[in-house]
Amino acid sequence: MDARKKLDKRLIDRQLFWPLFALVVLLTFDFFYIKGFFHIEIIDGHLYGSLIDIVNRATPLMFMAIGMTLVIASGGIDISVGSVLAISGAITAIMIGGDMVFVDGVPKYAAHNPMSVAILVALIASVVSGLWNGLLIAKLGVNAMVGTLILLVAGRGIAQLIVNGNVITVYYEPFFYIGSGFFLGLPFSIYLVAAFLALVMWLVKKTAFGLFLESIGSNRVSSRFTGLDVQTVTWACYAISGLCAGIAGIIIASEVKSADANSAGLFIELDAILSVVLGGNSMAGGRFSIIGSVIGALVVQTLTTTIYAIGVPPEVTMVVKALVVIVIYLVQSQMGKTSLKAAGGATALKAKEAKA
Repeated sequence: MDARKKLDKRLIDRQLFWPLFALVVLLTFDFFYIKGFFHIEIIDGHLYGSLIDIVNRATPLMFMAIGMTLVIASGGIDISVGSVLAISGAITAIMIGGDMVFVDGVPKYAAHNPMSVAILVALIASVVSGLWNGLLIAKLGVNAMVGTLILLVAGRGIAQLIVNGNVITVYYEPFFYIGSGFFLGLPFSIYLVAAFLALVMWLVKKTAFGLFLESIGSNRVSSRFTGLDVQTVTWACYAISGLCAGIAGIIIASEVKSADANSAGLFIELDAILSVVLGGNSMAGGRFSIIGSVIGALVVQTLTTTIYAIGVPPEVTMVVKALVVIVIYLVQSQMGKTSLKAAGGATALKAKEAKA
């Protein structure tokens, strides 16, 4: 019995246990209350179903969560990622655009600029946006919330200026493959996030960057006195966060075949922060789990899909989502963990008394 209690305690203390637990609870609810939720079918060699749709729609949020995890681990915050996403999508759409011409009666689409150039410019702009945040916060000492608030407001305006206040439609079909294409039966965007996740995991696990990041997030002052280049690490975190937002913007623009600078990425920064929190990461910085944040993004998207699937009216959707998130967060909190441990101990004691 003691061994079982120790095992339960280790499971509860594991950082990935709680986001996985929340995901399993949501999927279990979906299994019993949403007909055909786990049904997957193959059409033209492509996999379709609610589970595939959840992962596919969660890929932009996964990118955002990866970047946000690094920023929060450094002791900062980035609330400008939604605006950076809008800038990236606007640049990509306006540069690619596309015109429909008829060749022998067959419609053909030609891009205004090479797709690779448009994507590269959008990603450079995203990284520059992240570096701007890093400049304000790491170099000039501006509070992270205030520093990124500047780009949150100005960035949305910049995106509007890029598209001149219009919704830009893209007519270049190869661009659609990024957000809507399939490779080996699965959505192509899943491979993008898997590759980027592997790259970032290598960066934080196989290089000194991860240790530096934990040290700076835990104690910024002592890290500086030990010789760590706090400014460079902080700059890198915000640059990666900007890059992640840029990639997410390209995926969304590709999926919807257009760029709406007014609504693209609106409030997605809140879901990104929520994904990090649901992943078991501390908002105070220090130790972090990128895998936990990715699972947290899946939890957020599963919750969103579930709410829509059970027919919750749009006007109360956010309220229901907030209530569920509060419950999940309370269970993950230290108080919740302590209560569960106490409940588990009481159950074990009763079982022991019953045997006696």
